[in-house]
Amino acid sequence: MLSVRQLTKVYEGGVRALTDATFDVPRGQFLAIIGLSGSGKSTLLRCINRLVEPTSGKVIWGDIDVTAASQEEMRRIRRRIGMVFQHFNLVHRSSVLTNVLAGRLGYVSPAWSLINRFPASDIEKAMRQLDRVGIADKARQRADELSGGQQQRVGVARALMQDPEIILADEPVASLDPVLAHSIMQHLEKINDEDGVTVLCSLHFLDLVHRYADRAIALNEGRVVFDGLPQEIDDRRFKEIYGKEAERVG
Repeated sequence: MLSVRQLTKVYEGGVRALTDATFDVPRGQFLAIIGLSGSGKSTLLRCINRLVEPTSGKVIWGDIDVTAASQEEMRRIRRRIGMVFQHFNLVHRSSVLTNVLAGRLGYVSPAWSLINRFPASDIEKAMRQLDRVGIADKARQRADELSGGQQQRVGVARALMQDPEIILADEPVASLDPVLAHSIMQHLEKINDEDGVTVLCSLHFLDLVHRYADRAIALNEGRVVFDGLPQEIDDRRFKEIYGKEAERVG
């Protein structure tokens, strides 16, 4: 169980990105986080693994208070939390294989990681993950030679290298066309179904939420304004989430 309690983030200058966000995520759930751009979705995900430090509130994972963990403890915690980014976050000049192996950086000697030395077992594991997302044949290519959809598959494979218990996917399909978006979402769905990995995925489009998510929470100006089943987002709730002028699509 992941428990978020009164999570608040105020950036320098007084910009309030989150206010008292509170919800629980049972193990193995696929949770969609929805809302307009700037509603706090990315900040929320990054506060969970403390890529962004919360101003106040708590994140409790099982019996671990993530918000109170030391930096050394966070290194261990982050091993088990995979992250998939909107803009892929790859090292473009490095090979696809090297980018996937970056998912093991929390497990190998820092000295070895600096010179890209990984055990043979990790290289074999990376190839298996690339095969799982359908691009094992691209392993030796530079990351910037791949299409956007292929680069995001590298991002998913990299997250899988951590043997994660949770994956935080920050608008993973926002940069992709609809066909490629479904391809990436199907990989996340399989990881959720087959591996039992909890997935928290921020999304813009309700059709993807309806197709893939078990549950949705919605943010508006940093506050949770909806928590329930995707099919419960009726026209009234849609306007609460996206504003009175928004037009519903999907």
